[in-house]
Amino acid sequence: MPSNGGSFILPAGGPQGLANYPHARTVSSRARTIYVSGTSSRRADGTYEGCETRADGTHVLNCAEQTAAVLRNIDTIIKGATDGRANLRDNVVDATVFLVDIKRDYAAMNAEWNKIWPDRTKAPARTCVQVAALPNEKLLVEIKCIAIDASCLS
Repeated sequence: MPSNGGSFILPAGGPQGLANYPHARTVSSRARTIYVSGTSSRRADGTYEGCETRADGTHVLNCAEQTAAVLRNIDTIIKGATDGRANLRDNVVDATVFLVDIKRDYAAMNAEWNKIWPDRTKAPARTCVQVAALPNEKLLVEIKCIAIDASCLS
C-alpha cells in the first residue's frame, strides 16, 4: 500500500474526476496526521511566485506558476513537520484547492497538479472551489491539505 493509504476509484461506468485524484483514500488510524494550513506561492522575502508587478502597480498573475510554487511550499512544510519522513507526492491524503477564478484557472492548476500525481490511484482525494478572494490580490490559488506520516506503522 502506498504511504498515503489506499485509493478507491468508482468503476468505469461511474462518474470520473477531471484530474488525477481518486474518489476516496483509506488510511490506517495509527498513522501520524499532519494538517497543513492554507498555503500560497509566497516566498520567504514576501514576494509571490507567479506575480509580476508592473510599473503602474498592476499585477500579471500566472496560475500555473503559482500552483507549482504552492505545491513546492507544501512539500517543504510536510518534510519539515516530519523531519523528512513524509513528502507531498507520497503522503498527502486530502487537499482543498481554492481558486479566485475557477473557469479561467482550473485547467492551469490541474496541469500542475497532474505533474505531481500523474497516476490518480496515488493522488490525494481533492476538492476544488472558487472563492471570492484570497488574503492578497496577488494570489490566484491557495491549497490546504492533510498528510500522514506512516513511518510509525513500519
